[in-house]
Amino acid sequence: MPLNPVKIDPEDLCKDLQTIRQTSPLIHNITNYVVMNNTANALLALGASPVMAHAVEEVEDMVNLAGALVLNIGTLSPAWVEAMFKAAKKAGEKGIPVILDPVGVGATPYRTRTALDLARETHPSIIRGNASEIMALAQAGATTKGVDSTSSSDHALESARNLTVEFDTVVCITGRIDYIVDKDQQTIEVTNGHEIMPRVTGLGCTATALCGAFSAVNSDFPKAAAHAMAIMGIAGEMSGKTAKGPGSFQVGFIDALYRISAQEIGHHLKP
Repeated sequence: MPLNPVKIDPEDLCKDLQTIRQTSPLIHNITNYVVMNNTANALLALGASPVMAHAVEEVEDMVNLAGALVLNIGTLSPAWVEAMFKAAKKAGEKGIPVILDPVGVGATPYRTRTALDLARETHPSIIRGNASEIMALAQAGATTKGVDSTSSSDHALESARNLTVEFDTVVCITGRIDYIVDKDQQTIEVTNGHEIMPRVTGLGCTATALCGAFSAVNSDFPKAAAHAMAIMGIAGEMSGKTAKGPGSFQVGFIDALYRISAQEIGHHLKP
């Protein structure tokens, strides 16, 4: 069970959302082929400004312009991994938050080794993954089947707590219930969401990108991650009201991110 549970303040959430929309922070994504379009559209709908740049020759220059750096290992290649390390080093020098998504970690030795090396060397502000990914990253013996979780989010809490200490980071576990754990072992639960969300590819990667957007405007990274997950869940509930299936849900989700307001937050946010 979660220790020291913390609740989301809806006023703080609304303030962060307003700041994103007013300042449009640039979110530099080194992400995978599958989700580039979805992630970019989600960030735009939220109010942030996305850029997808992975060439080794330009990542440092792009990081210089960014409010946050998102690293997603979904479609790995040596050149992209090199770019991730190079961009993260520059982000560290500039004090720019780094968000790591260890997609599919545990599925292959190369993927697991890459994720662990990134976690150790890039000092991520937030690690966001599903339960199986978090457990595998913590070397808890979990296995994954691609990007799908084979465990529920509450099963990964102990692994998340270990990771927060080992890597001095915030860990965000997404699932039916989202958990955000910090190095002081405080836990925030987010219970908003919709049952269709796991049927839409890339929504986990979108969650990571939104963590980037909120961390760009809020240096309290546990709150930033929790606010991102709350917005994800509320947008999912809004879209689910009219969706006929995963296809219409995906379109409705982007529309919901664009339309979400303080009134919607007040109506949907679960205590």
